[in-house]
Amino acid sequence: MTRSADLAAWPALPLDEWRASYATLHLYTQIVGKTRLALAPMENHWWQVVLYLTSRGLTTSPMPYGERALQVDFDFIGHELRARTSDGEVATLRLVPRTVADFYAEYTEMLEALGAPVRIWPMPVEIADAIPFTEDREHASYEPDAINRFWRILVQSERVLREFRGRFIGKASPVQFFWGSFDLAATRFSGRAAPPHPGGAPNVGDWVMREAYSREVSSAGFWPGGGAVDFPAYYSYAYPEPPGFADALVEPGAAYYDRTMGEFILPYDAVRSSESPDATLTAFLQSSYEAAANLGKWNRAELERTGEVDKS
Repeated sequence: MTRSADLAAWPALPLDEWRASYATLHLYTQIVGKTRLALAPMENHWWQVVLYLTSRGLTTSPMPYGERALQVDFDFIGHELRARTSDGEVATLRLVPRTVADFYAEYTEMLEALGAPVRIWPMPVEIADAIPFTEDREHASYEPDAINRFWRILVQSERVLREFRGRFIGKASPVQFFWGSFDLAATRFSGRAAPPHPGGAPNVGDWVMREAYSREVSSAGFWPGGGAVDFPAYYSYAYPEPPGFADALVEPGAAYYDRTMGEFILPYDAVRSSESPDATLTAFLQSSYEAAANLGKWNRAELERTGEVDKS
């Protein structure tokens, strides 16, 4: 790709340009994501609740509903929310500026019209000072261009994360979107149990976090920013964090360890503006993983793929 093509594929997304829409979309995805939580059977580390990237946005993938299946898709090109059932029923909801309370009510009505009503706990998770969905008339922004750019960043990020995931032959998560924390993530596992997680996430039981982090991990992904890291960034962390991890040398030079977050951070703009965004992001993923694996004494010889796979 040419440099101009790289910049088009990896669009700019300053947080201040879409902060209000980001906050609203986060809540929209939580409402839809909680549908998965209600319907999908339990999987390790809560993998059954995540959303997945599509060629147009995000999807729940098919969820069991009795003998039928229900799927809900965010379309960030046409800006619609679309629900489908396995018996051919379809309903749509335009993605436009509307309050979270109205979105929740209209989404609920849409599922009822499909004969698939779902009961969820109408309270956001992993958000401080959260407002119940049914009462939230504060968040009501939807800026299509910024949201489309966010999705396009996810497309590029997932592509690189999937290449990185393919190098690992131990237990690894899919590349998946967590609507609680609003990030795209991929996680590698050492194969060993982890100490109980201390919890502490807003509106999330500590037992939920203990299940999520029940095994030793090195995890990385993309997050649009907020709080201590108030800009879009890639992150990488280890749980439990091995001694010396915070002082490890991680590439590229723009990466650093944020002691408030307890994670290595690479600003998104350092990736998009580099000569090779793919190579820059891959260097960050690999070097931060190696810091976790080496300092944590993972059995890398049994967990990693060596050489190229013959695809002929």
